Amino acid sequence: MKTDYHIILSSNSPRRKELLAGLDLDFEVRVLQGINESYPDDLPVMEIAEYIAAEKAEAYKSELQGNNLVITADTIVVVGDKVLGKPNDFDDACKMLHLLSGKTHQVVTGVCLTTIDKQKRFSVVTDVTFKMLSDEEITYYVKRYKPFDKAGSYGIQEWIGYVGVTSICGSYFNVMGLPVQRIYEELKTF
Repeated sequence: MKTDYHIILSSNSPRRKELLAGLDLDFEVRVLQGINESYPDDLPVMEIAEYIAAEKAEAYKSELQGNNLVITADTIVVVGDKVLGKPNDFDDACKMLHLLSGKTHQVVTGVCLTTIDKQKRFSVVTDVTFKMLSDEEITYYVKRYKPFDKAGSYGIQEWIGYVGVTSICGSYFNVMGLPVQRIYEELKTF
């Protein structure tokens, strides 16, 4: 795909960088520090990730020039009516995995494509089901893989995904943190 935009990926995530690179697009990574990732308490759960992605994009507005297009994203895990972001520590990570064990949850990634004069926002939802995880499996995974930078305390592309995920409905890459197929389609029409 050929684009006239100078694409900027706003993310420190090595997974997001790897996934966007898979589209064979030229882009640079640029990350602003101190962006507020809070959201209103009354915001519907399925709108949170998109809201945060748009807030991140707003922080870049004054930095954009010419043909810059910034891609911002945020991923959350939703189980029942509970939102799981990144864990605070070892115990929090284990608690999150116990909560996901034996259940189906949703991974929601909100994405915002922003230029000086245009913006496109969207969310992608993927259902993921885990088997019942044992205490030993959870402890092993958290100790070995330290998933403290991952929403819901897991990376589907890691050991826990190999042994624990029994089904997935939707985009696998969305669960990794960036729905690249949808981004590709949106960029084609942007």
